Formats: sequence, C-alpha cells, structure tokens
Amino acid sequence: MKGRPWVDSADPARHNERQETGGAEGDGMTEQGQLMQKLQALAGARGKYRADAYLFVLNALERAYELADRRGHVTGPELLEGIRRLGREHFGPLARDVFNAWGVSTTLDFGHVVFHLVEAGLLQKTPEDTLADFADRYDFQQVFEDGYFSSRS
Repeated sequence: MKGRPWVDSADPARHNERQETGGAEGDGMTEQGQLMQKLQALAGARGKYRADAYLFVLNALERAYELADRRGHVTGPELLEGIRRLGREHFGPLARDVFNAWGVSTTLDFGHVVFHLVEAGLLQKTPEDTLADFADRYDFQQVFEDGYFSSRS
C-alpha cells in the first residue's frame, strides 16, 4: 500500500468555505449548509453512521493532506493517521466514545464511511482501493485512551 493513491475530494477547500453561494434555487444556503444536508441525507439513507462521522472524515482528509505535505490522493493508512490525530486533538481520551456514538467502533468502520462518501460522489478513489486498506489498522482504546496521557507527558 505504500504510495498507493487513495481518496481525493473534487475540491477539498470547498468543505471549509462558508461564503453564501445562493444555492441551486437561490435559497441563500451556504455551501457548508448544503454539504451538511447531503451528509445528513447520506447518514439517513445508510442508517449506520451519523452525519458527524462523514463530516469528520472529510475534515480528517484535510489533516491527512497536511501530514503528507501534498494535496490530492492519500493512502488509506494516511487518512487513518489524519483521523487518529484529529480525533485526539478534538476529543482526547473521549474519542472512542464519540466515535462509538457516531456508529464507528473500528478503523474498518471509517473505511465504510469513506466508501459511502465515494458512492455519494463526495470523494474519489482508484480502482485498486479496497475496504481492506482500513481493516484492523489500530485499536481505538489503545490510541485514544491507553496512550493518551503517556504520550502527552
């Protein structure tokens, strides 16, 4: 998997834009608001993961770009590292509980979230990419709870 391309949003910067776009029908909704509506619809249609999980993955993609020092495709493990770091920063030792509340209990669940985003047209993948790229990469308790305080000292 080293150096293998993974996911890419069509325009990652659009996820953080908060300017008024006027919407498709001129409804004045922000682009961020439109994205949240899409994520809520996706979460409702899929029924397993909350919209927060989908948004978190998009934000973690931005973190993965920063860590990789490039834009474009990143590997599954690179994205999971972005998820790990962002989870620790935002939620500390409660990250596992937050992710569980979103329906996410393993790294493979994050893989499912990514593939749902791909199927919804919000991310892209290469033909070689699989869910196996996300299987058993790290244990949430280990990285978010057990190692939290020891790594901060």
